[in-house]
Amino acid sequence: MQYHLDGFLPGDPDVFPADPDRSRKGSGLSDKVDVLIAGCGPAGLCLAAQLARFPEISTMIVEPKSGPMEKGQADGINLRSMEMFQAFGFAEKIKRESLWINETTFWTPSQKTPSHISRAGRVEDVADGLSEMPHVLINQARIHDMFLDLMRNSPSRLEPNYQLQVVDVAVDPDASDHPVSVTLEHTAPEKRGQFETIRANYVVGCDGARSNVRRAIGGKLHGDSAHQAWGVIDVLAVTDFPDIRMKSIIQSGAGNMLVLPREGGYLVRLYVELDKLDEAERVADRGLGVDDIINSAQAILRPHSFDVKEVVWWSIYEVGHRLTDRFDDVPEQERGVRTPRVFTAGDACHTHSPKAGQGMNVSMGDTFNLGWKLISVLTGRAKASLLHSYSVERRGAAKALIDYDHAWSRTVGAASESSAEEDMPLVQKKFIEGGRFTAGLTVKYPPSDLVAAHHAQDLATGFEIGTRFHSAPVVRLADAKPMELGHVVEAGVRWTLFVFAPKDDAPLRALCDHLNADASSPLKMFRQEGDDTDRLIDVRAVYQQGFRALEHVQMHPLLRPAKGVYGLTDYEKVFCATPESDIFDLRQINREEGCIVLVRPDQYIASVLPLGDRTRLTEYFTRIMLNSVSD
Repeated sequence: MQYHLDGFLPGDPDVFPADPDRSRKGSGLSDKVDVLIAGCGPAGLCLAAQLARFPEISTMIVEPKSGPMEKGQADGINLRSMEMFQAFGFAEKIKRESLWINETTFWTPSQKTPSHISRAGRVEDVADGLSEMPHVLINQARIHDMFLDLMRNSPSRLEPNYQLQVVDVAVDPDASDHPVSVTLEHTAPEKRGQFETIRANYVVGCDGARSNVRRAIGGKLHGDSAHQAWGVIDVLAVTDFPDIRMKSIIQSGAGNMLVLPREGGYLVRLYVELDKLDEAERVADRGLGVDDIINSAQAILRPHSFDVKEVVWWSIYEVGHRLTDRFDDVPEQERGVRTPRVFTAGDACHTHSPKAGQGMNVSMGDTFNLGWKLISVLTGRAKASLLHSYSVERRGAAKALIDYDHAWSRTVGAASESSAEEDMPLVQKKFIEGGRFTAGLTVKYPPSDLVAAHHAQDLATGFEIGTRFHSAPVVRLADAKPMELGHVVEAGVRWTLFVFAPKDDAPLRALCDHLNADASSPLKMFRQEGDDTDRLIDVRAVYQQGFRALEHVQMHPLLRPAKGVYGLTDYEKVFCATPESDIFDLRQINREEGCIVLVRPDQYIASVLPLGDRTRLTEYFTRIMLNSVSD
């Protein structure tokens, strides 16, 4: 991380100086805000943490509960979410606290004693080379804590407003300033029945499957139910089941179960198959309770014992797969005449089973996609039409999740059977096949103004346009620090333009000359007054040579820019390949020609271009951004 740019500041660098205007804004409810977020779940807090870094944007986040979450609900963090956490700056904290999933085991009825289970297979949980990050399990409440800390330590010192619930939203299509009227209801017992009205420029409903925000914009969840009750329980237990500290998928004659070890070394979570429900029956009609979950788990684990000492949290749910038709308030036929003002995210627009471990991950992915777009529009950097891309991109990702979860739920919930082609349980084969999906790495955004055509994809086939930027090891030139290249991309609104140098240095220098001085350069066209050179587009170079073969002082001035009030040199723009894990080989980058890889603020690859294709680079930003001079 970088700090001290505009003068030495003592103390924790993760605590930003408070915005000086904050004290003049008061501590009560504002009657007008730029963004109002409904819900303090992972989707809402992920969005709030992004907005909080921009004190010029007024943000309010409301939650009907009385305070932050303490336990329960989701626990799985996939590789893609860990990469996102790195951009926020707390991935290392999560790594330290969490339980790492390294292997997954599979248990089926014993051939000798079918009423007992035996281990039928085991595999590496995550294939090598998918990411530098691990697959981990941790209490969802700790993820909330990380986002809340970011909010409290941000320049805006943002805090949630608890015991307030959005009950209605209305958009005035004729108003340009704060056109959204939001009705809030107090949920505290002493204030129940009292309402507040807030006007906002944008509203984001992260308020769950029964979302009032979705209802207000006419959205409906479409889908079906599996008519199957499942129980989930976090316990401290004494057991002789040998894989209690492994992720284990169990298919037995008594039912099916998923075992997930939890952080801290002792806690374990079980997802336990319970009763089949009738067509018109709801799970609440059965009156199932914690004892039903424990009894079923004990039966499934036979011949192993499972003595529960403490129940930390439990819930019973029905598997359902549902998706709303759009993620914003603009019908398809009106997209050309107005831009969105209201959005939904997370469970408010897609629901599914927890067995694939994707719910919290996809929900955070929704608002990580939306956050930088809202900030770019609200700070006057991007056209409001950019906001149309949220529904297009994230609905496609949610649809893929629901399709996968449908198939995976059927596999996990079925009786054990073997793969016809291989001597392994079918569930193990399907688990291996779905590895990239469950890691969160199969999202690929379609071609659009934000995702360029693939005309130069052959210059870097390992950086697929529309997918997340797959990091690789490099060495920073100025201080010889080994690091992951992808870790320079931080949460915010900054684009990263990676320039992979060809063997001949001349094309790279010519590109830097253009970017640094030409009036048609996107660095010039979209730079606002007072911005450092890299405020919007951060140019980074990666050389094929080892770090001892180059001198930082000989780099192009654009790659060692003077920044801040003192004009201090930024020494962290140039990197070199490492011989043991050469990024040019790992990502199949053309060594003769080099290339540009443009990465969006949400870590997704926007374009791959030849070093000399300056026109397409400028055209890309012209479609999205507001020209700081003429617009």
